[in-house]
Amino acid sequence: MKLILETERLMLREMDEKDLPALIETLEDRETMYAYGGPFSREETISWLEKQKARYREDGFGLWAVIDKSSGSFLGQCGLTIQTWKEEKVLEIGYLFSRANWGKGYAMESARAVRDYAFSTLKAKEVCSIIRSSNCPSMRVAIRNGMVPRDTWTKHYRGIDMDHIRFILSKEEFSKNLDIQ
Repeated sequence: MKLILETERLMLREMDEKDLPALIETLEDRETMYAYGGPFSREETISWLEKQKARYREDGFGLWAVIDKSSGSFLGQCGLTIQTWKEEKVLEIGYLFSRANWGKGYAMESARAVRDYAFSTLKAKEVCSIIRSSNCPSMRVAIRNGMVPRDTWTKHYRGIDMDHIRFILSKEEFSKNLDIQ
């Protein structure tokens, strides 16, 4: 397991098969997965893990396991993915935590670290978070991460039309506001 980032409380590392039970707990939970149109099946959960591993190989990044340093527990996932927004490929900061880990600041702490990694290590010119319009907690994380809502799009996902908002932060804005906390 390759360690990618560390924060005060967290480690972000590549996921592997040992993380499958924690992914099942998260991705197959109806309440946790409301922004995805419902829980994943076991096959979709396994495919999710395989997709992250392919991203690590092909892109050099993906969604990483977020681990509590003090307990070693898998809390959720946060990282970078290449997504299609309308006709454009964009670099997205994504985060998803098990319901038991909501409201503890883990999404914010890990999203900040991933943002900093994108700008400092990957030399990204811009990052975004693509968030379903009904997902207010994720929108708050994006805003606190220095992003602003830029545009909207209705994505067709898992047989459902879902309105999404793209929150963006440019390297230029990030550099001007290094105090973004």
